[in-house]
Amino acid sequence: MTSLHVEGNTWLHRLPVRLKLGGLLVFGLGLAFSLSMPLQAAAAVLTGGLYFSLGLGLRPALRRIRPMLVSIAALGLFNIYALDLATSVTLTLRLVAILFLASAITATTSLAQFMAVLEEVLAPLDRLGLVRAADVSLALGLTLRFVPEIASQYEALKAAHQARGLPVRLHRLLGPLFILALKQADSIAEAIDARGIRGHEKTR
Repeated sequence: MTSLHVEGNTWLHRLPVRLKLGGLLVFGLGLAFSLSMPLQAAAAVLTGGLYFSLGLGLRPALRRIRPMLVSIAALGLFNIYALDLATSVTLTLRLVAILFLASAITATTSLAQFMAVLEEVLAPLDRLGLVRAADVSLALGLTLRFVPEIASQYEALKAAHQARGLPVRLHRLLGPLFILALKQADSIAEAIDARGIRGHEKTR
């Protein structure tokens, strides 16, 4: 399976995961409480510079966030009609800034690090018997791994249709994509059960 993490030795790679996630939370809340367009624009420029300075390459870096950029652009166009131009631009810049920072953190943080931090955060609830921290962190890890995998499968199906001279239509790809995702999920579930990673009660 593919991964969103990119190996490297930048200062952001070396930064503790908790500090990165905490910074993302504070950054997002700070922008959410501000309606200043210059502030949102400056934040978008700074986080964009951070994201594109990680050595991913321009095209690969854009390809990783293209679906979200398209969604943000579509939302921005809708907001022009629902709100006003200034507010729409401000909200769009805010989302772009958060996207850049979140993508930079994702690219510089391994899946194991994400899972370990989540398990630590949920440990008190685990001790109270409210959740199983290991299961929740595993679910998050699988979700993060499936995102690029499904995108890769979509591109493969799209290329196969184009090679056969068939028009690429989203509704025609959803069926095969859904089947491939279910097969992969089933294979992963079998691997998890075979290794006894979950599904067993804790010994008292």
